[in-house]
Amino acid sequence: MARNAHAAEARSAPPRGRGSRLAVELPTLLVATAIYAGWLLATFWHAAIPDPLLLVIGTWLIAWHGSLQHETIHGHPTRLRWINTAIGFAPLAVWLPYALYRRSHVAHHRSESITDPRHDPESRYIARPSALALLVARAQAPLLGRLVLGPLLLVAALAVEECRRVRHAPGAVVRDWVPHLVAVAVILAWLAWTQFALGRYLLLFVYPGMALTLLRSFVEHRADLAAPGRAATVERGGVLGLLYLNNNLHAAHHDRPELAWYRLPAYHRANRARLAPDARATYAGYGAVVRRFALRRHDVLVHPAGGGA
Repeated sequence: MARNAHAAEARSAPPRGRGSRLAVELPTLLVATAIYAGWLLATFWHAAIPDPLLLVIGTWLIAWHGSLQHETIHGHPTRLRWINTAIGFAPLAVWLPYALYRRSHVAHHRSESITDPRHDPESRYIARPSALALLVARAQAPLLGRLVLGPLLLVAALAVEECRRVRHAPGAVVRDWVPHLVAVAVILAWLAWTQFALGRYLLLFVYPGMALTLLRSFVEHRADLAAPGRAATVERGGVLGLLYLNNNLHAAHHDRPELAWYRLPAYHRANRARLAPDARATYAGYGAVVRRFALRRHDVLVHPAGGGA
């Protein structure tokens, strides 16, 4: 009963950092410092770094920054939302306003029907199998398609959604996008000053960084899982566990969304039998994910509640 009450509270309240004993979480601050310092150094010295190495650095930094933004949305590394927002706000990936990401992710955790696209804004399922929706879903159904086409399709989907929203809530669109575009202008001014061409930045940093983030989310949720949040667990994240700030332990994250990233492994170990109840909810590592799903779809395309597969 206590566990059910706790889960209901976690779904009904916005993610917060109340589970932390620290007023300021030093591990997360160190990660934020490493990301922003690394980004400034890599972009400033880009001409002196060979492109293959710059690709590795840029890909890691953009994906790592996305993980940091996720932490700030969940109330870390401080108990003050405005400070957390200031830490996570910078649009290093350019394309997604922080306000939109926060609103979508909070709604995802509050949803009583996680994975149902009618209620969960982060669902990859289709509610109604139109020809276009099926085409887009099939293109991303295998992992290879998700990594290669996923970033482009994400940006296209955002553009379509915002064009619809501007007709119904233009004031909200302005409030979301003006601060973002101002921050993007600062990023572009820095890139121009360092003579880092925007096209090269998108190619070496943004696109592959988005793709690396999509590797993490590829197996996170399935509608038929009994685990908390209908979420899967990648047991051994390895170096990607640091990159994803332990969000590979996704069932643990959904069970206790207020826990800081560095507390998740211990919580997962203590509750593993409940958090990973069957083989469909567990993957040994991301290598296993790549081997199984590089050319195969992970799940059905249409949500079970939508009447098809």
